[in-house]
Amino acid sequence: MARDFLGVGWKFPIRVNARGGLSYSTHEQDVEEAIWIILSTSKGERVMEPDFGCGIYDYVFAPNNSGTRGSIAYEIQKSLAEYEPRIDVENVRVETFPDSDNQLLIYVDYRLRANNAKRNLVYPFYLTEP
Repeated sequence: MARDFLGVGWKFPIRVNARGGLSYSTHEQDVEEAIWIILSTSKGERVMEPDFGCGIYDYVFAPNNSGTRGSIAYEIQKSLAEYEPRIDVENVRVETFPDSDNQLLIYVDYRLRANNAKRNLVYPFYLTEP
């Protein structure tokens, strides 16, 4: 079955279920959680895999301008292409959150390779602490 390729993994964040075991996410939800993990991990954060993650955290305290937003979109496309083989990234948009120069909204439009289903994810990113 095509959905089996999407896999099964630990829920993110890791949770314990009612029977005391780990909770798991499957298929599309597993892919979405994997994308969230990639975007939430800064390069160098994982000791055993220092290249894993996304370089967007290099832009904390950067000015909120088109150059910064374009660089963030590039970093996201590069990281997802490298670390999430189950998807094709179709578009990444980085927009300023209304009424806040501090927060960006990152829109990731992607297609699942297993079944060509189109999905999207919105990831909040703060240039400075809220």
